[in-house]
Parts: sequence; C-alpha cells; structure tokens
Amino acid sequence: MTRRLTAGAALLSTLAAAPAIAGPTYESPTGGTFTWYGQFNPSFQSFDDGVQDFNRLVDNSASNSRIGFRLSQPFGENTLRFRFETAFGFRASDGIDQTTTGDNVSWNRTNIRHTDLSFETARYGTFSAGQGSSASDGLTEADFSGTDVVAGVSVADPAGGYVFRTSAGALSSVEIGSAFNSYDGGRLGRIRYDTPDLAGLTLSASYGTDILRDNNDRETYDVAVRYAKDDLGDFAISGAFGAAWTEQTGREDQRDILGSFAVAHKPTNLSLAVAAGDRDTAGNYGYVKLGYSADFLSVGTTAFSVDYYDGSDTVSQGDSATSWGGAAVQNIDDLNLEAYVAYRDYSYDDSSATTFQDANAVLLGARWKF
Repeated sequence: MTRRLTAGAALLSTLAAAPAIAGPTYESPTGGTFTWYGQFNPSFQSFDDGVQDFNRLVDNSASNSRIGFRLSQPFGENTLRFRFETAFGFRASDGIDQTTTGDNVSWNRTNIRHTDLSFETARYGTFSAGQGSSASDGLTEADFSGTDVVAGVSVADPAGGYVFRTSAGALSSVEIGSAFNSYDGGRLGRIRYDTPDLAGLTLSASYGTDILRDNNDRETYDVAVRYAKDDLGDFAISGAFGAAWTEQTGREDQRDILGSFAVAHKPTNLSLAVAAGDRDTAGNYGYVKLGYSADFLSVGTTAFSVDYYDGSDTVSQGDSATSWGGAAVQNIDDLNLEAYVAYRDYSYDDSSATTFQDANAVLLGARWKF
C-alpha cells in the first residue's frame, strides 16, 4: 500500500472486514498441504504512572498481530514441514513510554517470527532448523485459564516500555519491562531436536543465535522437558521445566532456570497456574494465577482470571517488583474472536533512597484469528 493509515483506522477497518479474508487449506495430489493464517489484536491502552494518564491505541504484545503460512509434505510415515510467520510491526503495547509513541507501523526483519524447516519422524522425533522457538520458549506459560491473550506470566506486556515515577513526580530510569521479566527463551536462529511424545512427556534441546540483529554474537544452549495430560479423570495438567545458557562478547555469561505447572478441574472449570524463573546474573520471580470459565452466553465461553507476580533483584541487587491483575475474556466462536479487558498494577522498590509511585495499566481489545 502507498497510502499511510493510522494504526487505529487500519486495525479497526481490518477487524470489520474479518469474515471476508479467512484463508483455506490447499492440498496437493501427493498429500502436501498449504495453509495460511494470521491474527489481528488491537487494544486500547490506558496507563497511569501516578502523575499522568496516557491513552493510546496499540497492538497487544502478549499476542501481537501477525500473518504466516505452513507447508507440509508427507514422506511415508514422516513429514517435512516449513513455516513462515511475521508480525505486522504495529505499535506494540510494550514499545512506547511517557515521552515517545513510536511509529504507527514500523516493520523490520526483527519482526520475522518463524522461517523454520522441520522434519518430523514417526520413530526418532523432530529435527528443526531456522528462525523459530528455542527449546526454552514458552516454558513459563502453562495455563488453562483461557485469558492468556491478555494476562500471563509476561506481566510487562501491557506497558513494558513505560518507566516508574519517583515519589517526587520525576520520571526514573526504571522501565517496567526491566523490572518484570519472565526469562522466556523466545525465538532464535537455531537447530533443535524434540523427542517423540512418550505418554505425554517430551524432551527438547537447541542451540541458537540471534540472526535477525546486526553484529550480534549471542549464543544460547537450552534444554527442556514438557509433560501434558488432559485425561486424568476430572483433571488436566500441563507442566514444563528447563534451563538456558547464554554467552555473548562484552556481557557476562548468564544461566536461566525456569518452569511452570498448570492444573484444571473439569467439573468446576477452575484452574491454577504457577511459574518461576531465576537468572544467575539478575534476579528471580514467582507467579501464580487462578482462572474460572463458564458458558454464560451462547456465543462462547467467558473466562476470568486473577494473578500475582513477585520478583526480586531484577534491576538492581535488593530491589522488589510486584504486580497483580485481573482479566476477563469473552469468546465469540462464530467470528473466531476473543474480546477482553484487563487491569494490571505495578509496584517497585529498591535499596536506594529513591521511592517510586505505583503504576497501573488497562487493556481493552479483541483478538481475531483467521
């Protein structure tokens, strides 16, 4: 497009046209398939730093707007797969602050999420190469609440770029995104191996580097174990645990240990999720989330959650970062739409003489998948 639209007009007009652009799956005579997919996730963000309010239209960083496609081709009992996916580069909820709003749309190659080739074997597991999830990606995200589109362990997603104000009203240098970290493994240019599913248990290992950034010599090695069972009588469980080692010239080597566990009680639709992470060069945190869902409306399930995050030594030795929040998500099944509202409160203290004001954020939006 040569005509430039504001982020608000572009996102809202796309949602209005949603049912018209959903893509099909194409199949070849040899059993190969091509499927394209995507999502839009615009949100209204309201942030209060204790002195001033900021109200902006953003893209929800917890699950940003994106588009991609998948190719698969079976070879006997094995399957070769390729996936490409990129974010659109809309202004992110964790990418703005009190003094800057950024561009409405700014795409660069770091928005590429997947350029991933994998070979899935029936007996020996899956071998992957390219830009994609490292073995430790998502280890802290076990969750049955149904509100992860707007509330999860990455509590900085709603407003991570903003900074805390001091008690005197001045802007500090402490970003919410620095104080609240999940230490998630993320995506890298990597090689990865996953074992076959062993009665719900999967082991993974990967080695990768950040191939999308210039002059970057980061190297990360990580391992993970995951377990999931949804047929344990009245319960379903999901858990993950792993570690990552990162080396980079000019920076101290770091080791991350992280994991999560979630359980759902099917008769009551109640769920509990816990997560924790530790970085040897920084700090540690714990996270807990309670969820409940019910079919109040015929259009789809309604989900609620409350959660709490408690971190220490994340920015400086002896500091404390706490956050609590609540969220509600209404599914509209016929439109593949999740409408949501969430509130989050942030508090930070350190060992210096400076004191900081609490901050809070509200996100109101909808994710539409196609």
